[in-house]
Amino acid sequence: MEQYWSGSAVNRNKGMVENLQQYGVIKSRKVAEIMETIDRGLFVPNGAQPYVDSPMLIGYNATISAPHMHATCLQLLEENLQPGMRALDVGSGTGYLTACFALMVGPQGRTIGVEHIPELVSFSIQNIEKSAAAPQLKDGSLSVYVTDGRQGWPEFAPYDAIHVGAAAPEIPQALIDQLKPGGRMVIPVGTIFQDLKVVDKNSDGAISIRTETSVRYVPLTSKEAQLQG
Repeated sequence: MEQYWSGSAVNRNKGMVENLQQYGVIKSRKVAEIMETIDRGLFVPNGAQPYVDSPMLIGYNATISAPHMHATCLQLLEENLQPGMRALDVGSGTGYLTACFALMVGPQGRTIGVEHIPELVSFSIQNIEKSAAAPQLKDGSLSVYVTDGRQGWPEFAPYDAIHVGAAAPEIPQALIDQLKPGGRMVIPVGTIFQDLKVVDKNSDGAISIRTETSVRYVPLTSKEAQLQG
């Protein structure tokens, strides 16, 4: 829940990534490379300061996470985002992490973003079209769908990596079912107090869950409840 820097001192994407490396949030060369290639500035509303380490409102009572949370989730999922693997981004919002996942698994992999606000799905597709992940949108290895993310997207399951960008009161069984043996899910869990949980499915299908850090996310809920705030 910490903020590593504030203000407009960092005004470019590369500077944001360098700060995240300096603070020890990004430890892997691959994650740094991906976050440098996908410019966060393309995925925030007009007028926002994209490179400040802070979550931002994106409309519809939704937010885009702070850069340090995106970096943390990419680090946690890196081994499950190898070329050719399958990734599911639940609550894909403006499409930033979906685009990062697509670059990591490559065109031989499959990346799915799901979001229940149709306007955000349209916005995310426009954003991805301007980014380095645009060719994968065109070739069909990256897709974004309007649906209730709590149900996942069974069509392309099982997934090596699942990321959930909103806090669930408990881990949805549908998402556990859609996780591949050997796969990993990163999901915030809780209501008033929330923890980022790392869910690993062993090769025999057994589930292990550990807590990574305390977090504060908007709730994973129905479209109607979210719009009512």
